[in-house]
Amino acid sequence: MKKVVLTGPESTGKTTLCIQMGEEYDCPVVEEYARSYIRELDRPYDLNDLKRIAEGQIKLEERIHSASHMISDTDLLTIKIWSEYKYDACDQWILDNLNERLPDLYLLCYPDLIWESDPLRENPEDLMELYEIYLKEIKRLNVPYRIIKGSGSIRLENCKNALREINFK
Repeated sequence: MKKVVLTGPESTGKTTLCIQMGEEYDCPVVEEYARSYIRELDRPYDLNDLKRIAEGQIKLEERIHSASHMISDTDLLTIKIWSEYKYDACDQWILDNLNERLPDLYLLCYPDLIWESDPLRENPEDLMELYEIYLKEIKRLNVPYRIIKGSGSIRLENCKNALREINFK
């Protein structure tokens, strides 16, 4: 299975791009489990919730294991970065599973869009700092990646060009 993951800081168009590319390539899209998990909590999330979110994200991926191609709105890299950035710690289970479930390609979304407020978003001032953390971590993992810039159809076309490079479909 070819797995492509959109990643990067908040409000960089990841979900929109996932939906558009899922339609374009007629392939399954794995949503971001954290959004539904946190919405259903009756309290602020904490460090322990991040492992549960990681487990839920993996379950969503495993539901579509029979597909030949998959596009994911996030993966354990985001949860690792989120955990270390917010709590200065990350559960070893997340780290172990991240290394076992790496994608064929990361599409790292550059923070060049206007930040949109959302009840689940936390870091409008830290987008560039977080982007640099994502870039450093992707390089450390030694996974192929492309940086996605531009807005609207240009951003989508940049994603499609990156997928052509790996013969996604």
